[in-house]
Amino acid sequence: MTDSSSQNEQPDPAALPPFQTLLDSTNWASLATACGTGESLPAALTLLTDADPVIRESALHDALGPVTHQNSIYEATLPVALYVAAILNHPAITAGDDNPDVETQSPTLVQLLDWLGDTAYDANDECVAIDERLYGEGIHDEQMRTFRDARPAIFSAVHRLLGHDDADVRHTALVAAIPLIEHPLLTQHQADLADHARRLLATSTDRHHRDRVLDALKAWGHETSGLENASDIAAREHYARLRAARASWDGNWTGGGYSDDPPF
Repeated sequence: MTDSSSQNEQPDPAALPPFQTLLDSTNWASLATACGTGESLPAALTLLTDADPVIRESALHDALGPVTHQNSIYEATLPVALYVAAILNHPAITAGDDNPDVETQSPTLVQLLDWLGDTAYDANDECVAIDERLYGEGIHDEQMRTFRDARPAIFSAVHRLLGHDDADVRHTALVAAIPLIEHPLLTQHQADLADHARRLLATSTDRHHRDRVLDALKAWGHETSGLENASDIAAREHYARLRAARASWDGNWTGGGYSDDPPF
């Protein structure tokens, strides 16, 4: 007799396998990347947890570059994203990059979070809406669909870093979490992320971080005028001018002729 409850049981969408399991159980050579297949990815991914920050810094390009070229989602993107999420608590990653002889843009942990966030934005609801305007209703990109389905698992790793002692880590984690919680199972985290967003806006001067959290708060229906500083207002006005110029440029092209003063 079949147990109907076990028959209907679904895998936990937030379950994130151990990183070594992900590495060993994935047929990387069968997965497409921007420059062929993922055959070389296991070696590069393994080096992301090397004790030497110089080696980790070099591995970042080799591990992440082939699966995010031109803001596209490839077959190998999701397995790489899951692996990256699974190593966020690895001792080599959490120890930071303290070697003064190493010139890095930022610690490995911050760079991995930044990459996860950028990739999640490449598969967010806005990207789906653009896709639907071009090709009709529904998600036509299978790789984007599979990435979006896995957002709870990635979020489970990112969420733990929202209270990190280092401001750059927790702010980058927040920006990465924002597109992830568009998943229907994660929308209940909006209120918590909004609180983190307000704390970021009270302390951070990072233009990218401030833009992301202000956009998120507005999308969630929050009033943001009292949270903006002079730099935010100047940036918002600058973006508005750019959008107006782009709209004028597009209008002139679709209208069948050049303007008297082209915007280039």
